Amino acid sequence: MTESILRVAVPSPLHRLFDYLPPRAEAVALAPGMRVQIPFGRGRAVGMLVDIARTTDFDPARLKRVQAVLDAAPVLPDDILAMARWAADYYHHPLGEVLAGCLPVVLRRGQALQPQGETVWRLTDAGHAASPAERARAPQQERALTFLAEHSDGASRAQLDAAGLGAHILRALTARDWIESTVRAPAPRAAIPTATSAHPLNPAQAEAVAAIQSARDRYQAFLLDGVTGSGKTEVYLQAIAECIAQGKQALVVVPEIGLTPQLVERFQQRLGHAPTLLHSGLSEGERLNAWLAARAGEAAVVIGTRSAAWVPLARPGLFIVDEEHDPSLKQQEGFRYSARDLLVWRAHRDGVPIVLGSATPALESLHNAQQGRYQHLSLPERAGVACAPRLYLLDIRNQTLDEGLAPALLAQMRAHLGRDGQVLLFLNRRGFAPTLLCHACGWVAECRRCDAHLTLHQQHKHLRCHHCGSQQPIPVQCPQCGCADLRPLGAGTERVERALERQFPDVPFVRIDRDNTRRKGRLEDLLAQAASGDARILLGTQMLAKGHHFPGVTLVGILEADQGLFSADFRAGERLAQQVIQVAGRAGRAERPGEVLVQTHHPEHPLLQQLVAAGYPAFAAAALAERQAAGLPPFSNLALLRAEATDARAPEHFLSAARDATDTRLTNGLEFWGPVPSPMERRAGRFRAQLLLVARDRKRLHRLLADWVPRLGELKAARKVRWSLDVDPIDLF
Repeated sequence: MTESILRVAVPSPLHRLFDYLPPRAEAVALAPGMRVQIPFGRGRAVGMLVDIARTTDFDPARLKRVQAVLDAAPVLPDDILAMARWAADYYHHPLGEVLAGCLPVVLRRGQALQPQGETVWRLTDAGHAASPAERARAPQQERALTFLAEHSDGASRAQLDAAGLGAHILRALTARDWIESTVRAPAPRAAIPTATSAHPLNPAQAEAVAAIQSARDRYQAFLLDGVTGSGKTEVYLQAIAECIAQGKQALVVVPEIGLTPQLVERFQQRLGHAPTLLHSGLSEGERLNAWLAARAGEAAVVIGTRSAAWVPLARPGLFIVDEEHDPSLKQQEGFRYSARDLLVWRAHRDGVPIVLGSATPALESLHNAQQGRYQHLSLPERAGVACAPRLYLLDIRNQTLDEGLAPALLAQMRAHLGRDGQVLLFLNRRGFAPTLLCHACGWVAECRRCDAHLTLHQQHKHLRCHHCGSQQPIPVQCPQCGCADLRPLGAGTERVERALERQFPDVPFVRIDRDNTRRKGRLEDLLAQAASGDARILLGTQMLAKGHHFPGVTLVGILEADQGLFSADFRAGERLAQQVIQVAGRAGRAERPGEVLVQTHHPEHPLLQQLVAAGYPAFAAAALAERQAAGLPPFSNLALLRAEATDARAPEHFLSAARDATDTRLTNGLEFWGPVPSPMERRAGRFRAQLLLVARDRKRLHRLLADWVPRLGELKAARKVRWSLDVDPIDLF
């Protein structure tokens, strides 16, 4: 009898499956979706069984055997396998890498499909017996011992991190035999004892909930277009409540980890179910346990960031993408997929409704609604008694700024703080200053590896590149002329923080940016201070601007609105408009009215004038008309071929060869823009270039890509570059 041929997807850059023979003694019935351990190259790999065939294009006698089948049943269900196949075809990415990305890291390594316990630390007998004199020699260790004494059943790494007790302290105490680590079995999933009642809905909310509930047993995509503070979350909650009542599961995808704490709290209070979380801030074991709970149907509600789009659900009933316009929903490295677009495809395949929510919908989503692909649900007014904030442009030309703060903004801050309001200041630039300047000769601190300035981080006393991560000490004198008069140029959040300390010495404030929230639990602590009102001034980057509900904020200051006005990226205007409206939406969300001051050197700019006068809908209508006239998305389809190399000429040489390698029979109706150097030509020591493909017809574009991409790696010029393809790119840099 002829043996079956196992077609296995392996996480490698090769666009193909690999044929293997079954293991000699295997009692398990093989099926697609199982993990297998295979010989691969000179080593071993964990692959995914994708197909079982009767024939092979190779000599069966030369095929290697699978070494072990790692699962008794498929680890990935049919719908996830189907989505992975579709995504690999649509994004022209190797299926093996796509499937590996579907799995938690623990399963990619071939470990068992079972929940993992949590590592906890506790005092040993020697630690309990340590004398006060011994403990006092190391204050940090003393603090850790006191903390663990208060947690007799053990403290997790998350608890220790939140208390500021790092790994070096644990290592030192372990070496002294004063503490030990053990693995605690996974805790049973806790039920929330009572759920609070649903809030009354206004007519627009009620209409939206009714529409979503009417599609409970079929596919329908909804664009929930609601102004900031209009109660989109309440619509989500009531739709999810009905989904759970039917015995189904709901998946909510958000763009940022920072959006999850408030959502989790609201879901716990309202639904009586503790949502299961999936995001990069979890440990490997925590992610595996959450993934398994969702797969088994034990998790009624799953909330996660981009990668949660791949989580298997036993009984899918509703998908929600919050802040669907956000660029963070598109993966920017490796497998460049859009979580929003994947979930729309998955909802269609599974026959369930999907809700795409935003106060500033992407122009592509608005176009889909206009074309009838999505049902457009509108929430035009704020919920409850809250009213829309008033938006003002603050002309800062010829103004003397205190670390980026104009006198008029400072005056309004004092007025609002005097009325017991909170103030939110938004600056999408972390660090102390964008760069360091020599006042004598004009030298500017630049990255040696990138075409970019180094950012000054005063708090940590170094210059850092936000593109490649390299850093160096702050020089004491100019390396070009020797002058010691080095000055920060521009303002970042650290520099504004210094101005706040000087201008408002008695007012508590928090700074929320990536530099200040690296420690686990730190972001949640800062957001809690902001939401409770303990912090009167909130300063931050986009982490602070998205989706948060701060009822006490009555004044929002946008410190720098000009960055997106003159960019070469055709999406820059859309992103600026979304950012201004989203940040402005943090003001006046409760009983008290809100004000928004937008600092700008260009108050007469049409985009800003339109936002102030007519809001985002008017901007979006005008922007769509401009895109249509220019033949840009959503009225065309893009694919971006990028290349990089240490040799400055190699990327463009490869891209020219790639353009010449296209089948001319497939290029009708397509345009090739480039190759050209990338806007940031040098990054991390490598030179970069790009070739943009533009097509009015999506099918024509993908016919070309399907024929073209497998041949790119065979080009002689490909040996000297790293290249990648980005389908539907949102970043042309």
